[in-house]
Amino acid sequence: MDKKIRVLIVDDSAVVRQSLSSILESDPQIEIMGTAADPLIAVKKIMKEVPDVITLDIEMPRMDGLTFLRKIMSQHPIPVVVISSLTNEGTEVAMKALEYGASEIIGKPAMNAAHFFNESKIRLCDAVKAASQAKLSRLKISNTPQVEIVKPKYSADIILEAGSYKKRIVDTDKIIVLGASTGGTEAIRSLLKSLPPRMPGIAIVQHMPEGFTKSFANSLNTITNLEVKEAEDGDRLYQGRVLIARGDHHMLLKRSGKEYSVEIKKGPLVNRHRPSVDVLFRSAARYAGQNATGILLTGMGADGAKGLLELKEAGSDTIAQNQETSIVFGMPKEAIKLGAAKGILGIDEIAPYLVKKFF
Repeated sequence: MDKKIRVLIVDDSAVVRQSLSSILESDPQIEIMGTAADPLIAVKKIMKEVPDVITLDIEMPRMDGLTFLRKIMSQHPIPVVVISSLTNEGTEVAMKALEYGASEIIGKPAMNAAHFFNESKIRLCDAVKAASQAKLSRLKISNTPQVEIVKPKYSADIILEAGSYKKRIVDTDKIIVLGASTGGTEAIRSLLKSLPPRMPGIAIVQHMPEGFTKSFANSLNTITNLEVKEAEDGDRLYQGRVLIARGDHHMLLKRSGKEYSVEIKKGPLVNRHRPSVDVLFRSAARYAGQNATGILLTGMGADGAKGLLELKEAGSDTIAQNQETSIVFGMPKEAIKLGAAKGILGIDEIAPYLVKKFF
């Protein structure tokens, strides 16, 4: 990649600015355009040179991060990655940031152990790269920079070994499994709002840090006819219920007789993510087979592509979001390249398709 992604770091802590600069500059595809201790300083820097991506803290002096984000997105939209501490209050504010147009939300990097630092580094760099590719609704960006995708360190094998999925599971309930990343929060919101209350159970992996997924689930629960909650280990998945994978934990589908439940577990990053869509999809291929419908939405990278193929091979119906309505056409594109998607639909076409299918 010839052109580096230029990043402006906005955070009132000098230690955090230095840490974020060091982490991001360790990636050869990223360069630091500058740093700012508050939004007013950031505005002056943007007037001189427009960054490709802004990393933004929420709580800052003189102007809070949300106000700054709203001004940026209404006047001169720039991809923004919100970096927030994982507090209960902060998660609610972070959900507002997504509504105001933030491309990604991640937790502040953990500096206390090499293992956690390395995972934080992966997530931060990937979030910046994903944001640089995002299509901003007001700008209708079409010529987004092409970023080389780093090959995953682990596949779903590290959590659940691959198997031969025969089309043999007939007498169980129908379920839906769904995966998404960048742009997925709004896509999921739009989809669930359009579904009736007696839909088959839905299990969702949205790439999001721990702490934020509960707020995300709670916010969805207020705007849909379905019951939406952050998944807990052993939760049953049944008609009318939506389970959101807990941030920083993998979610696997399980079956006992005719009943489905979920297992929540730790483990290594899979495709550079935890939770991983591939892990959920593989478990659904194994335990639901042709009774599952797999849906892969907008997001950077390839997480979920191989899992969607496994679902298809197990007899499941499989859908990928189309390029026109994807904020980042990465994950669906990789699935389509593998021949994993039986259908390619716009986000506004998926709900009508599911309603027609199940009713």
